[in-house]
Amino acid sequence: MFTTGRIIFASLFVVVFVTTMVISYKKDAKRNKKYYQNGALYVAVAIVVTISLLFLSKYLIKG
Repeated sequence: MFTTGRIIFASLFVVVFVTTMVISYKKDAKRNKKYYQNGALYVAVAIVVTISLLFLSKYLIKG
């Protein structure tokens, strides 16, 4: 299903995409301090909640 080329492409894409998003976020955060207060905290909480919901749904479907 996944060839070596696809895995390499996907990995590189994710790395470049995340790097670009972090750089963009830092630039915007410097310009708009009013709107980015505790922004990283909200993002971290959203990621933890999303991952928790995925594991919970997997557990409920399996069990």
